[in-house]
Amino acid sequence: MSEFLVIVESPAKAKTIERYLGKKYKVKASMGHVRDLPKSQMGVDVENNYEPKYITIRGKGPVLKELKTAAKKAKKIYLAADPDREGEAIAWHLAHSLDIDLTSECRVVFNEITKDAIKESFKHPRAINMDLVDAQQARRLLDRLVGYNISPLLWKKVKKGLSAGRVQSVAVRLIIEREKEIEAFIPEEYWSIDGEFLKGKSSFEASFFGLEKEKISLKSEKDVKNILKQLKDDKFLVNSVTKKERRRNPAVPFTTSSLQQEAARKLNFRAKKTMMLAQQLYEGIDLGKEGTVGLITYMRTDSTRISDVALNEAAQYIESSYGKEYLSGEKKKEKKNTNSQDAHEAVRPTSIMREPTSLKEYLSRDQLRLYRLIWERFTSSQMAPAVMDTMSVDLKNGPVIFRANGSKVKFPGFMKVYVEGSDDQTEEKNNMLPNLKEGDEVLKKDIEPKQHFTQPPPRYTEARLVKTLEERGIGRPSTFAPTLDTIQKRGYVSLDNKRFIPTELGGIVLELILEFFPEILDVEFTAKMEKDLDHIEDGKENWVKIIDDFYVGFEKNLEKAEKEMQEVEIKDEPAGEDCEQCGSPMVFKMGRYGKFMACSNFPECRNTKAIVKDIGVKCPTCKEGNIIERKSKKRRIFYGCDRFPECEFISWDKPLARNCPKCDKILVEKKLKKGVQVQCVECDYKEEKQS
Repeated sequence: MSEFLVIVESPAKAKTIERYLGKKYKVKASMGHVRDLPKSQMGVDVENNYEPKYITIRGKGPVLKELKTAAKKAKKIYLAADPDREGEAIAWHLAHSLDIDLTSECRVVFNEITKDAIKESFKHPRAINMDLVDAQQARRLLDRLVGYNISPLLWKKVKKGLSAGRVQSVAVRLIIEREKEIEAFIPEEYWSIDGEFLKGKSSFEASFFGLEKEKISLKSEKDVKNILKQLKDDKFLVNSVTKKERRRNPAVPFTTSSLQQEAARKLNFRAKKTMMLAQQLYEGIDLGKEGTVGLITYMRTDSTRISDVALNEAAQYIESSYGKEYLSGEKKKEKKNTNSQDAHEAVRPTSIMREPTSLKEYLSRDQLRLYRLIWERFTSSQMAPAVMDTMSVDLKNGPVIFRANGSKVKFPGFMKVYVEGSDDQTEEKNNMLPNLKEGDEVLKKDIEPKQHFTQPPPRYTEARLVKTLEERGIGRPSTFAPTLDTIQKRGYVSLDNKRFIPTELGGIVLELILEFFPEILDVEFTAKMEKDLDHIEDGKENWVKIIDDFYVGFEKNLEKAEKEMQEVEIKDEPAGEDCEQCGSPMVFKMGRYGKFMACSNFPECRNTKAIVKDIGVKCPTCKEGNIIERKSKKRRIFYGCDRFPECEFISWDKPLARNCPKCDKILVEKKLKKGVQVQCVECDYKEEKQS
């Protein structure tokens, strides 16, 4: 019989931990929370110090019964849920359900699921931390008080199925405000003059800088013509040469939000997918003879701290794999975010010695890609800075100055392993310049003026929105992915080309909340609430007081909204065609996977159909049908003939209405990491890449 019972959240985690602990331990999974507030009612006694009413979650009865049976047989019970507020609350609920003394040393926490970390954590069990529990409970009750009061109001005044929450409402507000900025944006004209120059047989590029030593902005074609008039001939004199050495430091290891951002940029992962894969890597992967092993540390963290053991192992690996010169020569001080709880280490591999290539046969393609990203980021963070040789050259012709900037890598340092991605489309170029010195003469090969217009601020991608929420102190690492998921499911925003666009419904709901519950949408207020929750966790604030301070004003606004909020009728947008079953007009509806067409005679007629987008291209196979945009089961866009199944033409790349000038076959737009390229499906014809 097992002497000790260990309870974790998931079967995968249970399987990994049981192997490390040995025969005396039985490890079982609670499958997450076993108790929660009821779904059918508020579950918060506002009149009695906001006392929560917890019930056993539907479907968890058999799980709880099994845990109680195992608990009766065990000499000692350990609660080993995740090392955060949520995990502490799960442990607390389990302790209540299994009659475990809350002051006993029943709680075990670890940051990584490895043999050494598990064995060490069981040497230091502790009592349940009620400050952590209170912080999680306060968040849960606040969200319940907001959601279960505002949501029914929105159902009554707008439409059923809507919801409002502290973090999701602010996220929608940010997206809508950005859209308004874009709509109000007035482009401004500006010009540049780029030149190609020759030094002997070597050519290089330089751009107009100014007149004499003064930088000049070109705002019109008239300005450009004025500059070009002042050029005397095709000969330019090298007026000055400035050479410098620049050091570039590596990015710090991943936090939850930076992992979500980088996985979006480099792997094209949604935040939800990133967290799902990270959970799998954390809980453990079967590595054949080695057994099930947790490959990364806990993935919900806002700290960049690294343990001394991991730092020493990284130093050994880098020195042996790349050489001593690639080792960082100084102890890195992590930059601590002012909003950071710093409860755990950064997201890193549990062992740097476990290289991504060695795991290829055990991981799925996406698991391996995410693990490689985490491994490379951590490894590079412990490496020496890159050293760049930079060169700035001013070319003079009369009073006109052109400037050329060049750089080359002198020592790659951390860049040998990894370089952080960026939301911007521009990349740093390794641009070599010829060996120029003051007094040299160079020849103009070509000069090209270009007209430009200033661009509006970009719409939020998932990565940009996560970064903004984190910078403003809204929400916590564990809330970002579910928040982005919720605002899309509710139909408040949609994704177009991976960028958020607010819907009409999102705008209506936001205006109503802004009018009657302004504090919910106040970015500063929401950030302060997060700090208050941190203070509860630190034992500096009482959770009842924090909730009461919020609810007193909120309740008054709620009463006002009940009386004064007007009903809003959202009319369905006509689809411009009639139902083929009953003849009634078809209308556009918003569903879980976006817009679709439905009969306006619902519920008498339940006819629905997908929206077909004709791209205006004739099918190159059958020559009769038209190419339409379709979606696969995984929601990926592809293109096919509208005569399917008679014609089976399909293409992942968008076909164009013109043919290849070389072979007369079909041209397609191929999406690249940075931009789009038109190319032929048959021959080697390609057009210049568009960003």
